[in-house]
Amino acid sequence: MTNKTDPTGDVRLTGISKTYGAFTAVHPLDLTVPQGSFFALLGASGCGKTTTLRMIAGLEEPSAGTVSLGGQDVTALPPYKRPVNTVFQSYALFPHLDIFENVAFGLRRRGIKSVKKQVGEMLDLVQLGEQARKKPHQLSGGQQQRVAVARALINHPKVLLLDEPLGALDLKLRRQMQLELKRIQTEVGITFIHVTHDQEEAMTMADTVAVMNAGRVEQLGSPADLYENPRTTFVANFLGTSNFIEAEVDSKSGEEIVLKAGGGKLVLPEARCSAPAATGGKVLVGVRPEKISLTHADDAGEIPDGRNRITGRIADSSFIGVSTQYVVDSPVCSDFEVYAQNIDRDPRLVPGAEVVLHWNPAHTFGLDADQDADAGVEEAA
Repeated sequence: MTNKTDPTGDVRLTGISKTYGAFTAVHPLDLTVPQGSFFALLGASGCGKTTTLRMIAGLEEPSAGTVSLGGQDVTALPPYKRPVNTVFQSYALFPHLDIFENVAFGLRRRGIKSVKKQVGEMLDLVQLGEQARKKPHQLSGGQQQRVAVARALINHPKVLLLDEPLGALDLKLRRQMQLELKRIQTEVGITFIHVTHDQEEAMTMADTVAVMNAGRVEQLGSPADLYENPRTTFVANFLGTSNFIEAEVDSKSGEEIVLKAGGGKLVLPEARCSAPAATGGKVLVGVRPEKISLTHADDAGEIPDGRNRITGRIADSSFIGVSTQYVVDSPVCSDFEVYAQNIDRDPRLVPGAEVVLHWNPAHTFGLDADQDADAGVEEAA
């Protein structure tokens, strides 16, 4: 097994791009996927993520730039000469072969006679040792998926490419397979590059996520970093839900920016503001719905000092079991969303009630106000 910190195992894309006539599917991008990591390319349909994956696999020729795998420039190599294997959504198992022979296929094609031990180990890895003599049609979708992974891994690729591999599975099975794939990747220690449009899938499985939008990488980082510190409205909306308030910079105090919004003041940590924050300038203030507390206006005096607060009226509420989701009409934002855990529900918090929304200023982030506050919303739906 290669050392996870060994840079010779990295996947490096340098100035890689793909155009079809006048259409640019992937704008020139530089990307390094560290050896042994679980990396996700996340984005809506048509964002360029699958094209990027296909260029790594050699199934698509880049219009410009280079692909290197493990320190070797493979841009001109055909797919079968690259140390990669791809698992597709369709699995592409051979229906006439049993599971053992499906997994052994790559070894037999390379002329390896003694396959029993390797195939057995690989089937144990994907927890299908008992199913070795069944045909693919006798297995569930999740089991077929694991066979496809075993068949790809038995060739000991440096990189496993996964193109929407869980797209055909139902929700419950998909969640199980997310954890299963993560377990397999941790055990074998090779690089997984996973293409998906499913935000939860990328965040559950990947160490690093590249959010793609219109052929460009919008932001790259760990799932927690992308969620907590989005740098664009697209990323903020594509990964979960965000509330945005247009505010004006009033002053700076130490490491905090004081903002004016709807006649009130809000505090934003300067370190969490990715926009230029000159006095009098505009900033888009963001806060996630689950970070916000909701207090009936009659109890406003009990809210601790130092919290950001705005007033409003509940327009709608939905009971979702673990939480209640409120939509609040406020002077600074007409559809402010709040997710409150159902621990001690206040019976007064019903549509029409006057409320105060309040949250810790540390949970506030600031973005450039020139951006579209709705970018990424339709794609995430």
